[in-house]
Amino acid sequence: MAPPADFGRPLQGWRLRAYTIIFEADTRAGRLFDLSLMVAVLLSLLLVMLESVASFRLQHAAWLSWAEYTFTALFTLEYVLRLACVRRPLRYASSFFGIVDLLAVLPIYLAFFFPELYALVDIRVLRLLRVFRILKLNNYVTAYLGLGRALRASASKILVFLSAVLMIVLIMGTIMYVVEGPENGYTSIPVSVYWAISTVTTVGFGDITPKTDLGRAIASVMMLLGWGVLAVPTGIMTAEMAAQRISETPAPTTRTCHECLREGLQADSHFCRHCGAPLPEYQRD
Repeated sequence: MAPPADFGRPLQGWRLRAYTIIFEADTRAGRLFDLSLMVAVLLSLLLVMLESVASFRLQHAAWLSWAEYTFTALFTLEYVLRLACVRRPLRYASSFFGIVDLLAVLPIYLAFFFPELYALVDIRVLRLLRVFRILKLNNYVTAYLGLGRALRASASKILVFLSAVLMIVLIMGTIMYVVEGPENGYTSIPVSVYWAISTVTTVGFGDITPKTDLGRAIASVMMLLGWGVLAVPTGIMTAEMAAQRISETPAPTTRTCHECLREGLQADSHFCRHCGAPLPEYQRD
């Protein structure tokens, strides 16, 4: 690993080669690395599922343990390489994928002290999100970016709507507490609000049900109201996505900024659109 003094400097030599392979999928080596990583993740998840079967675990306990240690060693090495080949390791370690990569190996080490934490290795499934980079599904990536913009644009409207729904369930729950009372299962206002939420969202667990005619009438109104509750946020999101019309947005690449480690840089960009840092020459094709 490069000495600490090298961190923060422009990438070059083996660090630059490792960076383009590990963090970018525009090259053959990068795609091969990411595909191999996906296969390793899937195989490790398969082992965890097989180990949960008692009869299979008893018959193959030895090689299951060695296989898990092998995968953990590989993922640990990969995580260390990711830290070593970026300019700012702490920024990567605190990013979404950095935390996911750490959680992919941490449960195994913690399991030596807390065996019940071993089941958490299934969090490795989150690493499969990288498949969008590997297969270069530009249509899906573009749609994902558009969905994110639509969510941000409609967040205030949805928040106002959810606030109104919260007031409705609070009022209706309080009314049901008065109408039905503790003798019918509505023992407190929080319990009654819980019933109102499960009713208006059309979940309806059935653990608490109205017994009086008036209570059933109120429940019927809330069930009908639930259809609108489900439809309104969908309509808000659909309107925002239709308004943005993101189909003409240039297809992003898997090129990654060396400074902020954000992906999705355009092929003709000379500067990172997220932090403004100049891109290295090899990325200015």
